[in-house]
Amino acid sequence: MFTVSLIAAPAAANLDDALPGGLADRWGGDVTRWLSPGVAAEFDIAVLPGDSDQVWSDLQAIGIDLAIQPAGGRRKRILIADMDSTMIDQECIDELADMAGFGPRVAQITARAMNGELDFNAALTERVALLANLPETVIAQVLAERITYAAGGAVLVATMRAHGAYAALVSGGFTSFTRAVAQTLGFDEHRANTLLAQDGVLTGQVALPILGREAKVDALTQIAARLGTTPQNAIAVGDGANDLGMIQLAGAGVALHAKPAVAAQAQIRINHGDLTALLYLQGFADEDFVTP
Repeated sequence: MFTVSLIAAPAAANLDDALPGGLADRWGGDVTRWLSPGVAAEFDIAVLPGDSDQVWSDLQAIGIDLAIQPAGGRRKRILIADMDSTMIDQECIDELADMAGFGPRVAQITARAMNGELDFNAALTERVALLANLPETVIAQVLAERITYAAGGAVLVATMRAHGAYAALVSGGFTSFTRAVAQTLGFDEHRANTLLAQDGVLTGQVALPILGREAKVDALTQIAARLGTTPQNAIAVGDGANDLGMIQLAGAGVALHAKPAVAAQAQIRINHGDLTALLYLQGFADEDFVTP
């Protein structure tokens, strides 16, 4: 059996009552289960439909996300999440670079790296070099003044942990940011790169080895082994090329508002919903949500 999930942006709540039932009839599905009025519904089917790609495309035009997964084992034991442009709305390195006067230049490199057009390690090294001589105190300023949390993130982490999941924040960014973000959102652990500083000033270097795509895969593998399970029991979420490895390895890999090259290779694409979509994908309903 497979479960079909239909998810709208919570702010729009434009999932029409008739749409899930009509699609279930078309695909020989069973009764619709509403997880959130106007936002999320699901139903089960016995056979994968041949026209799912076309239906996905049609639904995108009206702001509805569609995902089809095996019905069994949808609730995951592990949440592994990217930070920049996933759990927060910004790219931390872009914000630091803007403070250093290199904002547009670094933002362009970041966008290309996240779309898989540049080698991640080389691109990170190049961007960090431009931060040389920036006061280390700027990090706290960026956190306080420029970082905002992505919609649904705190509820996602709190709900999964309340139902026994382990939450890991794994970023190609920097520990000086993941530490604060992980604490605020309630993650069990965080991993990222370390910006090097001397005498209160950034050196323009990052500690080696750089945490990139393979390190995220390693993190998922290690965490699963430590918990006595497998990556199949994880839901992973990210938006950039360095997230693809863990997205493809996880039992449920979600490209959230992702770069085109990433979305094209992901198992599940969420372009309209927020981070609560990851809960709906696992069959959680609004009444199951935990607000921290």
